[in-house]
Order: sequence, then structure tokens, then C-alpha cells
Amino acid sequence: MSFPNPFFRWRPHPWHGLEIGPNPPKVVTAYIEITPFDLVKYEVEKTTGYLKVDRPQRSSSQPPTLYGFIPRTYCGKRIGELSPTAARGDGDPLDICVISERPISKSEIILSARVVGGLLMIDNGEADDKIIAVLANDKFWENVNDVSELPPVLVERLRHYFSTYKLVPGKESLTYIESVYGHERAEEVILAAIQDYDDAYGS
Repeated sequence: MSFPNPFFRWRPHPWHGLEIGPNPPKVVTAYIEITPFDLVKYEVEKTTGYLKVDRPQRSSSQPPTLYGFIPRTYCGKRIGELSPTAARGDGDPLDICVISERPISKSEIILSARVVGGLLMIDNGEADDKIIAVLANDKFWENVNDVSELPPVLVERLRHYFSTYKLVPGKESLTYIESVYGHERAEEVILAAIQDYDDAYGS
């Protein structure tokens, strides 16, 4: 019996071994690290590619959507240049928030996401963009093409979460949302992150 083609004999690294997506920058692959049900911050360990516990959430905030990253992207020089106030990108893969009508409680999954916008977050002087997308085959959201067409309260929840999820009582916050942008700017950010990845790791 032959193996299917393509076939990975070993599990590919989520950041470096998965495809960017079926039609980037409009439709991309998202590797999900955190669900709206998680009170612990998980992230991919960059050396092994396994999901690790980063920290329990210090506050009562929970992510309002699925949260992960786009494979083969990197927030480097080009991402920093797209922000008027950031010194550089944060040196991580590009983050993505994916909206789904039906609750998805599993993390460490991959899905196709249709890009509708993003948040420009500044974290300690570095650009840490959060792409906003909807599940590609979700009929409930199929007519949404831009972040302006989402319910405002959902966008506000995303803003609030990323503005507060690193808050430490008694300490000044160095994280804030500078702007919300639409799908055209989001696609520009994704292309810049793909180019930054090629610069850092090769195509």
C-alpha cells in the first residue's frame, strides 16, 4: 500500500512546515493555539513546534475568538515599517484571530481563514499586528468581507482583550491598540510578513 501524495512521514513544524494558505493574502492557513475557552496562554515552542504552556492568564479576560498564527510569516523589518510608531516587528509569526459561528473548543488545529481586517497592536515599542478573519467555509459569516461589516461589539471585545491581557496590577501597561484596519491593509500586512519570513528563513 502506497502513501498518499503529499505525505509527511513526520509531523511538520507548525510555523515552518505548513503552507501559508490556499489563496494568500486573502485566504490563509491559521494554526490555532488558543480557543475562547482557555484561561491559560499557550503558544508554539519555536524549537520543537509543540504547543507549550506560556502562562496562566493573570486577568479574567478570555480571548473572544480562536487565536493563533499564519505559518511561514514573520514580523520583522517590513512589518515595523508599516507602523508609524513601532521600532520593529516583534520577531514572531503573524498573529491571527478567527471568528467562527459554531464554538470550536480544540486548539492545535489548522483551518482556512478568510481575511477581513486587523488590529495594529504596539507591545513594548514593537509592532504586534493581529489579523482578523472569519472561518473560510462558515456560511454564517460568508457575506462579511471587511472588519467594518462585523458587529461592532465583537471588534470592541478584540480590542479590549488585547489591550488588557498583559495587564499587571500596579504596573504601567506598555501594550495598546493603535488602530483597527480593513481587509486591504490586512492583506498588505500579510504580504509584508511573508517577505519578512523569506528574508529571515528563505522561501
